[in-house]
Amino acid sequence: MKEIIKKHLIVIILTTAGVVGGFLYWKFVGCSSGTCFIKSRWYMMTLYGALTGYLAGSLVEDFIVRRKKRNSTGEGI
Repeated sequence: MKEIIKKHLIVIILTTAGVVGGFLYWKFVGCSSGTCFIKSRWYMMTLYGALTGYLAGSLVEDFIVRRKKRNSTGEGI
């Protein structure tokens, strides 16, 4: 379990940041009229933030893995 967490730490951190960011966006910006589907419900905005954080974390993690792999094989030097 520790190995999985260590391997995907960046994705976990950015997903958590997305959850918090989505909730804070709903809390302070949101949709006051209630007609906005995503922004009017806290759980939809939180899920949207989690999805955004997960995608960003996955992208960053893939970039880091590719860079480490390229440096270990000696390419680009």
